Formats: sequence, structure tokens, C-alpha cells
Amino acid sequence: MSATPTPTDAFPAPTPRRLLAAAWALRIQFFVSGALFATWGVHVPTVKAHYGIGEQALALAMLASGVGALLALTQAGRVIGRFGPRGVAGLTGLLCASGVSLLLTPSVYGGLVGILLLFGATASLFDVAINAEATEIEHLAGRPLMSGFHAMFSLGGMVGAGVGSLLPLLGWTPGTHLATACGVAVLLILGACAAMLKMRAAGGEKQPMSLPRGVLALIGTLAALGLIAEGAMYDWSVLFMKQERGSSASVSALGYASFSLAMALGRFAGDWVRARVAPVPLMVASGLMAASGMALALLVPVEQAGLLGFALVGLGLSNVVPVLFSAAAKVPGVSAAHGIAAVSSLGYLGMMAGPPLIGMVAEHSSLTAGLACVVVFAVFMALSAGRALGGARAPGSTEGGVGATS
Repeated sequence: MSATPTPTDAFPAPTPRRLLAAAWALRIQFFVSGALFATWGVHVPTVKAHYGIGEQALALAMLASGVGALLALTQAGRVIGRFGPRGVAGLTGLLCASGVSLLLTPSVYGGLVGILLLFGATASLFDVAINAEATEIEHLAGRPLMSGFHAMFSLGGMVGAGVGSLLPLLGWTPGTHLATACGVAVLLILGACAAMLKMRAAGGEKQPMSLPRGVLALIGTLAALGLIAEGAMYDWSVLFMKQERGSSASVSALGYASFSLAMALGRFAGDWVRARVAPVPLMVASGLMAASGMALALLVPVEQAGLLGFALVGLGLSNVVPVLFSAAAKVPGVSAAHGIAAVSSLGYLGMMAGPPLIGMVAEHSSLTAGLACVVVFAVFMALSAGRALGGARAPGSTEGGVGATS
């Protein structure tokens, strides 16, 4: 999901017990990352009402998050190479959680923009750091683990959205929820950082970031489109249920939860599926399923259709990142690390910048029209699968190390 630097060497060589502890610590970090995104997503309608803004102003504030992420990504390799994934994850995780807790604190729109700029920058660096550690752990373990790590992100999103759905029924205010979520996240991040591997600094990224070309550019474009769709679910699904379907706050939050649960289940089974289904048919099926689910949610004006549709979108998108990143690692003439970094950078940019684009369409038309972009993007992914992945094979016999990143 994010730009993955070249793995560094761990020291000393971890024992199996130490490696297992580090893997579980990293699963907690992915879980927290997903929960923080969900907490922000659940409170998009609250933020909109708190600042008295429309979809376009909200979209521009979200764009600040994308700008922060893009600026941070240009320095991610250098920062993580110097301080190591554990140190960067600790600091940026705490700042990211703090940003979420402050969402409703300012009384002016400019304060929201500043907070989302901080959130985007720290969330992207946190994401890169834990993906760098995940790549090294998978390499040391000698077997595919990355889909399971990313499944924990989706599980965190489901739990975060579920908690956001339940607490209003218990009388919790949005401010209390945000403060509590921040406190719990801080404790989990600090505890998990203590168990992460200490990795040797690599002296920073020597090669400047460059835009991918050729088939790598197409793979990166598909990753960006897939993550635009994923980001749309994070940022707009709750507001869609509340505004377009007239759902209660609790039912609206379940729209996000259904998407996250389906994505988590798809990712937990991801390594098994990818070992048995070739990339092109898997990508085609994934795109068509996501498009069908989004169309169902948009065209059938009942709550149940929305919840089912979002679940199908989550299941359809769950294997997009593993398939595309595996293909990026095998592009001829490009190192695995460079291919993954280039594609994941475009993908992360799509995830952060896509929701504001959808918001602008919603402001000038409707949120339904904005989310219809997801249908178009998903169909394009299915139609372009053969060209982007035609030379790729199912990863069952070749997966390992960086090439197994998902």
C-alpha cells in the first residue's frame, strides 16, 4: 500500500521466537493504522457538520492530506534509511494518532486543513516504515506473510468503524471517541515498537525517486485506480449512507465496516488464492466484482443494498495490491525493490488524492455521481489486466522476499 524501501539487514539474526514476536508486533501496527483511518472515515460527516462546510471544501481539506503524504513520500527512503523502521514508526504513529484526536479541536477551517496535512504526512511515513519492516520479516521467515499483514489493516478498519458505530448508541460524544481512540492507539504503537526488529540503517535512499515508464507505469496506474476506490470507501462510504440513504449514524458506520470486513477476509485468504489463480483472471474477476458491488450500492436505494455493495467492493479490491505489487517486482530490467517502490508510490498517491477528486464531483453533481467513478475505475482495471499482467505467473512457485510484497 505504500512505497517500500529496500529491506535492510536485521541485527543480530533473530531467533524464531524473536521473529514471531516481531511479526505479531507488526500485525498490531497494521491494525492500528487501519483503525486510525477508520476513525477518521467514520467522523467525516461529523467534521463536515462541525466546520459547516460543503463537499468541495471538505474535498480540498482531504487534498491537504494527499499533499502531506506526497511530500513525506519524497523523503521516506532517506528518513527510514537513517533512523530505521522502528524509530520512524514510533514517532510518526504517535503524531498520526494525535492528528486524529485533534480533528474537532479547531473552530476554523484552516485548522482542519493543517491537521489533515499532518495526518497525511505522518500516516504515509508510518505506512512506509511498517511495510519496510514487513518486507524484512517476510524475507527472514522465508514464506509469504505480507497479505496477512495487510489483512490486519483491513481488520483494524472494520473494528474502528464498528466501534464508531456502537459508541453513539452508548451516548459517547465524537470528541470523547476521538480522544479515547488516540489514547488506545498510542499505547498499542508504543508496545508494538518495543517488539519490532532493530534494523541497520542503510544510509538513506541514494537513487532519486523517478516516475515509472512503460508497463511499470500501467501497473502503477492500475494500483492508483484501485487505491482511489479503496480511499473512496474510507472517506465517503459513511457520508453516502447518511446523506444519500438517510441512514442513522450507527448504520452509516456499518457501511465502512462491511467494506473493511470483506477486504480483511479477502486478504487473509490472499496468499492461498494467489498461489492457485493466475494474475490476469484474478485481476479481471477482482475488477468486475468491485464494479458490480459499487453499482449495486449506487443504483438500489435501500440500506441493505448499500451494505452488501460495499462488502463486494471490499472483496473485489482485496487482492488488487498483492497482484500488482508482485507483477511490479518481476518487470524485466527493473529491480524488485525499485518496481515495488515506484508502483506503490503511485498507488498511495491515488489513495490520498482520489477521495478529494470524488468530493469535487459530488459538490458539482452528487455524491452518487462522484462514487460512480469507482465503477469506471474498476472496469478499467479489469479491461487492462491482460496488457499489464500478461507475462506474469501465479506466484505459488516464485514468491519470496521482496517479490512477495502485497
